Amino acid sequence: MPKRREQPRREPRELGELPYVDHLEPFKGRLAQGGDYDTVLFDGGEFEDADASGARFIESAFASVTFAGGRYRRARFSDVWLNGVRWVGGDLTESVWADAEIIMSAPAGTALPGAEMNHVLFHRCKLDSVNLRAADLREVSFVECTLRDVDFAGAALTGVTFPGSTLERVRFDKARMSRVDLRGAVSLGISDGYDALRGATISGVQLMELAPMFAHILGVTVDDG
Repeated sequence: MPKRREQPRREPRELGELPYVDHLEPFKGRLAQGGDYDTVLFDGGEFEDADASGARFIESAFASVTFAGGRYRRARFSDVWLNGVRWVGGDLTESVWADAEIIMSAPAGTALPGAEMNHVLFHRCKLDSVNLRAADLREVSFVECTLRDVDFAGAALTGVTFPGSTLERVRFDKARMSRVDLRGAVSLGISDGYDALRGATISGVQLMELAPMFAHILGVTVDDG
């Protein structure tokens, strides 16, 4: 059987490299429910407790923006670019993310249950206490990220990779995996859901690290006495 290759690391683009950069217009006004934001540049600033539920962000860029709380349920982010964005709290339940690049950003305490992510790149991000329960992730890469207390319980992960990333107390309880590649992860700190790793690829070194938990799940007693 041929050796499976790890997926190459995607490099994020600079703002000036975006194909729609010449069409971006600075954002003015306030975010609104069901709003349409097409080729908009969000540069700096803070949105506190905004309600943009059902809004659509298309070919838009976010640079050094802070979101504090707020409601973005079922919002759609298509072909978006986020760099240096802080997202503290906030409700993004069942939001949809497609062809998104999220760079050097820090979602913390953010709720994304039931979210859909398709072709999304997280690059050097810090995800802290992010709720991705029952989310659907397809072709998502976490590159050189820190995932701390991230909850993937009940999520579906397809073609997800973690090159250079550190996982700390990450939950995979009842997750479903297909073509998930964990070999590039620097650390696999999994708090529960070891039995959900079926469908994932790990390295021999990682297997040795996880062996005690696998033995526990299988009811195997290891006794060197």
